[in-house]
Amino acid sequence: MNLDRPELKNADWFKSSASSANGGCLEIAFLSEGNVAIRDTEDLGNPPFVVSRHVWECWLDGAKNGEFDHLT
Repeated sequence: MNLDRPELKNADWFKSSASSANGGCLEIAFLSEGNVAIRDTEDLGNPPFVVSRHVWECWLDGAKNGEFDHLT
């Protein structure tokens, strides 16, 4: 994906309401063509990680169902 796309520069980023104002959060943005961008607020110099909407929904479903609870 071309990271210079205006779509990424002008994206509406969202983060959890549980995130603090001090950074250390993951943010997501819904892009065109069904893509989802994920970025780390601690290092905005790194490019966002972009996945398909299907991949995002599978990951989110796993998180909601506790598949990653053993990692905390």
